[in-house]
Amino acid sequence: MKNLLLTLLLAVQCTAGVTSIRVPNGGIQPQLVERDGVIHLLYFSGDPANGSLFYTRSADYGQTFSKPLPVNDADSGAMAVGNIRGAQLAVGKGGRVHVAWNGVAPVGALPMYYTRLNDAGRAFEKPRNVIGKAFGLDGGGTLAADPAGNVFVFWHAPIPGQKGEQNRRVWMAKSVNEGRDFEPERMAFENPVGACGCCGMKAWADASGVYVLFRSADQIVNRDIWLLRSTDQGKTFAGANVSHWNIGACVMSSEFFAGSGNGILAAWETEKQTWFAQVDPATGKVSEAIAAPGTPANRKFPVLATNRRGETLFAWTEGMAWKKPGTIGWQIYGNGGKPEGAAGTADGVPVWSFIAAFAKPDGNFVVVY
Repeated sequence: MKNLLLTLLLAVQCTAGVTSIRVPNGGIQPQLVERDGVIHLLYFSGDPANGSLFYTRSADYGQTFSKPLPVNDADSGAMAVGNIRGAQLAVGKGGRVHVAWNGVAPVGALPMYYTRLNDAGRAFEKPRNVIGKAFGLDGGGTLAADPAGNVFVFWHAPIPGQKGEQNRRVWMAKSVNEGRDFEPERMAFENPVGACGCCGMKAWADASGVYVLFRSADQIVNRDIWLLRSTDQGKTFAGANVSHWNIGACVMSSEFFAGSGNGILAAWETEKQTWFAQVDPATGKVSEAIAAPGTPANRKFPVLATNRRGETLFAWTEGMAWKKPGTIGWQIYGNGGKPEGAAGTADGVPVWSFIAAFAKPDGNFVVVY
């Protein structure tokens, strides 16, 4: 009996806890990167149809945040409507912060804006539109930055002169000098599987390569999640269908990547359920996907975080829809992909928002909403 009690006590002590905190200053749509003990946080504020972006950081894992820096200006408004058209954040070489987002005007030729923290680290440069010909933004774009100084901005839009989701392609603008200049955009993936017009994307870059998740729209009803992978710094991409969904509608979904000790974790939504899997950086192969536990309740916007013990927090929103707030759901998984403890929930995700997450040095997790 004594040994059993000791085993149970150790199990409790080794299972991470989860707390939640609100985005600073009442913001929404948190985008978060943890790097070298610093939490980099991007958020949206103001009119959901044409608002402002702010960047802040925390050196004490969310207890306090720095004075927010404005990211965009009056000529480069950002959009929160629809949840998936907002800004995305990357931290690249030397800790430089990069941001990209869908612009709000002019209609029919929406810009894909990019900016970066200046050399002094005290302000963001004037935003620039990286689209030269591949206009037609609807769903959200994304970006990634690797340790070598390459920056990749992705979006999906029709082939110039064509219309329809079947003719949408994933486009990429690349910088080889930390975002100082960008090459003209080109198709990252020419396979004619289309792209779900109002769905988001997610990118990730590290020393192993560049990765992109997006939702197709092949033959209208094949709204599948595709993983693109490049091992030559974005020169070429190979694609794999990792999750099928037969539905003839735009589902306004998002995707997510996170680093882990065993590779790269990827998450997505399929059939109103959220899933995550591991991507082998050596081969690009994707493991069997794990679904969030319990009965799905319109689960969306999944995020992941891993701690130093190798545990993974998988979190998502429930019940969110157009102009509708939602709740947070989460589950912690151990090294072997097995659930640890019970799933948790919390209220409070605002309209047009989603969540972010990070791990603290003590192994516990924080969800930002």
